[in-house]
Amino acid sequence: MSIALFHRTAGACGRIITRAYSTSFSIGVRLLAARFRPAIYAIYGYVRFADEIVDTFHEYDKAELLERFRADTNLAREQGISLNPVIHAFTRVMRHYRIGTDLLDAFLDSMAMDLTNSTYQTGEYRTYVYGSAEVVGLMCLRVFCEGDEVLYGRLQEPARRLGAAFQKVNFLRDLASDFGERGRLYFPGVDFERFSEADKRQIEAEIAADFKAALAGIRALPKGARLGVYVAYRYYLDLFRQLCRVPPRTLFTRRIRVSDRRKLWLLLRSSVRHYTLPV
Repeated sequence: MSIALFHRTAGACGRIITRAYSTSFSIGVRLLAARFRPAIYAIYGYVRFADEIVDTFHEYDKAELLERFRADTNLAREQGISLNPVIHAFTRVMRHYRIGTDLLDAFLDSMAMDLTNSTYQTGEYRTYVYGSAEVVGLMCLRVFCEGDEVLYGRLQEPARRLGAAFQKVNFLRDLASDFGERGRLYFPGVDFERFSEADKRQIEAEIAADFKAALAGIRALPKGARLGVYVAYRYYLDLFRQLCRVPPRTLFTRRIRVSDRRKLWLLLRSSVRHYTLPV
């Protein structure tokens, strides 16, 4: 018996969390080369649990829990171990792939913003999207580049734009729950009581630009990462196109989703097309 068993067991938690919380992302991870999967599962498990603190732990002191989560993470980084398996697996990935504390701090700061902000002005919105989504793309990119600093530098912007596209699609899809249940309005300068077709088109143009910028980066990813990321990209792009087709008020009455049958079709099509990656 050795600590290697603890490392493996902690890592397995990220896989369980990913499969429980996100069918689409889970499929994408399974299409990555085997050497990438444990680290990406660990990253997803960590950011998912931080997000759960601010979104669903309504019966508890969310601010205290998030601060404890941050403190436990910093302690694990210093000591090299945590009895919280999610934190333990994530901080091991941080050390191995040289994920900077600047990315970690930006992420946790964005999570904290959800505890106090109900609306976001332009500057706050950009800060939030960077910390909550773009840095996650950068963390994953650190894994995919495996220490190649030149490649990492070249793909930083596309990775950020892909994370931003995914997050903004989530914002658009989740208008009903964010606005109705949590009182949050992420998109700046929009009166959601009078949400118009023009407002929706402006948001859609912003998201479309992010998707377009991200695709060039996916083309340049290492072979073992390209298909998994591309499938996630195609799932979210398909969801985005469905959101574009519905009237503005529909977004407040039902949650648009990609059906399982559609996901299977996209998976099969993406497996063939990812070599040339047409839009």
